[in-house]
Order: sequence, then C-alpha cells, then structure tokens
Amino acid sequence: MAAELESQPQTWARAAALVDEQRALPARGARIAVVGCGTSWFMAQSYAWLRESGGHGETDAFTASEAFVDRGYDAVVALTRSGTTTEVLQLVEHLRGRVRTIGVIGDPTSPLVGLVDEAITLPFADERSVVQTRFATTALALFRASLGENLDRAITDAAAAVAETLDPELVDAEQYSFLGQGWSVGLAHEAALKMREASQSWTESYPSMEYRHGPIAIAAPGRVTWQFGEAPAGLADDVRATGARFEAGALDPMADLVRAQRVALARASARGLDPDAPRNLTRSVILDA
Repeated sequence: MAAELESQPQTWARAAALVDEQRALPARGARIAVVGCGTSWFMAQSYAWLRESGGHGETDAFTASEAFVDRGYDAVVALTRSGTTTEVLQLVEHLRGRVRTIGVIGDPTSPLVGLVDEAITLPFADERSVVQTRFATTALALFRASLGENLDRAITDAAAAVAETLDPELVDAEQYSFLGQGWSVGLAHEAALKMREASQSWTESYPSMEYRHGPIAIAAPGRVTWQFGEAPAGLADDVRATGARFEAGALDPMADLVRAQRVALARASARGLDPDAPRNLTRSVILDA
C-alpha cells in the first residue's frame, strides 16, 4: 500500500495526459449515471457532482447493487478497479444493447472489458493491495481532467501530502469524523472507508452541514473532525469548543485524501496490521451464482 499510495502524483499526471481516454467519456450535454461499489461508488459521487455542477449534463451516482438505471440515460459509466465485481458485471449485462456503457477499469484483462461498449483501462494505476488508494484517485483525476480542470495544483499538493511529516496526535486519535461539501463529500466517505479497512479504526463521514445535526455529539478531546475543502462558517469553532481537533488544510481535497490514506497506513503499521490483506476483505467482491 505504501508504494502505491506514494505514487499518486505520478499516476494523476498520467491520467491528466490521457486525452483520447477523456474524450471517450460521455460528451457535454449527455444525461448519464455513474456506478461502482465501495470506493468506486464514492469516486462516482465526486465525479457526478463535478460534472453536473459544471454544466456538463445531468449526472447521477449509484452503488451498482442499488442503481436505478432504467431512466433514459444516454450512457452509464461503470468504475471498477478489478473489473470482476459481481454487482457491476450484472448491471452492465442488464444494460447490454439498450444503453451505452463505458467502463473505467484497472485490469485490462478483466471480463468487464468485453462487456462494455467502450473500455478505458488504467493498468498503470492498478494495485496489489486490497485497500485501494491510487486507482480510485487516478480515475477521479481522469474524470476531472475530462471536465476541463487543470490538475497541476492537485498534483503539486499530492506531492506535498506524500512528503509531509505526520503529526503523532493526528495518527493516534481515538476517533475520526470526515466531512465534505459538494464533490468532496465522496472523498470524506472514502477517507472513512480507508481508515476502517486499513486500520480497523472508528470513523464516520458526513456532508459538512449535516455534522451539527447530531454527529457532533461524539466530538471530544482526543478525537478528530477532518474537513475536506472549505468548511462552513462557524463549524471550526463549534468543533473546537468540544475539545476535538479540527483538521482542515489548504490542499486540493483529493490531495488531502492522500494525507488521510497516510494516516490510515500509519495506524495500521502501529497496530501490526497488514493493509494489503485486511481482515474479512478481498481485492474484489465476487459472489456465488
């Protein structure tokens, strides 16, 4: 996980340069759905918000097992590192011949490549570790670049996040609540998932404005409330009043996710856990027929 995590500035730069692959994604004005499971679902949420808020077309994000895709979409984008996830394969099979499907896939030899109408493969971002880091963020980098974003700042910030000396207080916290607004809500959910997967930590995640509607009750000394991107007015003071640490940096939110990944890895190492083979998890969820 460590080497894969630290390679993200390089893989994001490669994704930003994939002009042909970016053009294969749905064109401006198309009405689309983006589907995935776990980490891929959270990246789908971020992409959907960025695409629709940027005026590129109506965009919905679904977890593959709960997707409402029979709504007249022009295309469905399926995001999956392995290309073997049962729910994604079943959904794409259901759509064959009826709705254009585009796969964004880590493994170019996977069965999904042959099922979708258009396969965008990112083998340079594929991973050995069960716990995803670089494939998810590299796919999101590809999506962001396809929407016309310049990723230079994000790449520079990611390099800084990789090189940062982590504060022991941040690593040793009892509990973490991750927050985001807009496209960074998906990143908050992903950060919490990384903590749970890699280090078996107590983590939660919410849209920032929802945090004061109940979840702030768990904020206390020795715990962390971590905001991705700009925080709502007054939230930092409300959190600090509880004695909890309020963490909010000036980095691109995707680069701040790299920091959270590093904290998860550091906690796993401190506990003698192997994030490349976490408890109860496998690289892909493949269900029996």
